[in-house]
Amino acid sequence: MTDSLSYWAIVPAAGIGKRMGAAIPKQYLSLAGKTVLDVTLGRLLDHPDIEGIVIAISSSDEWWPDSGYASHPNVIKADGGKERRDSVLNALIRLQSDVDNETRVLVHDAARPCVRQEDISKLIQSAGHSDDGGLLGMPVRDTMKRTTVDRQVSATVERDNLWHAFTPQLFRLDLLRRALHSALESGRQVTDEASAMELLGYKPLMVEGKADNLKITRPEDLSLAEYFLNNQ
Repeated sequence: MTDSLSYWAIVPAAGIGKRMGAAIPKQYLSLAGKTVLDVTLGRLLDHPDIEGIVIAISSSDEWWPDSGYASHPNVIKADGGKERRDSVLNALIRLQSDVDNETRVLVHDAARPCVRQEDISKLIQSAGHSDDGGLLGMPVRDTMKRTTVDRQVSATVERDNLWHAFTPQLFRLDLLRRALHSALESGRQVTDEASAMELLGYKPLMVEGKADNLKITRPEDLSLAEYFLNNQ
């Protein structure tokens, strides 16, 4: 273990991935001879500091029982929610009954199967002991444009200090639970765990990871992910 703290992964996997246009949820599409989800879970469980995973699964999910990790002793199933934040909150509540509040959780997208072990370690080492937590990401390199609703450019956005936010996102269990619950109670929309923490005044640390930690969103991303896996 890296230190005395306990680290668990949380994987919200109740979505259906509408933009993929596939007949099944994108996390169950084939990638390198497995499902996208099984590749992702394997990456997390292979890390020496991660003790286990809580995965949030929809009640209507008919594919999870066929996963290679459905009966894994270090994988706990929680109920998926309507939105990502609901799934993560359910997973936190499920985990909190078995661990203490000091436990750190790494929330990771089910559709990010290419995350590198060294990037997970870098995140833990950089942000594991801070109440602010942290997340993997990459500084923005391209020129950024803001558009109108009909996609006409309305402004060029200064890219200095802008980052692409990735996962895992690492936070103390009780603080993240409080942040997500607060966002839910107030009706504030949060698109990731860091934004929920920000609403409570925390300042998560951006930790630079590798660009191949892509999120599979569109059909062409599958072949790109397989290329990355083969070349890591």
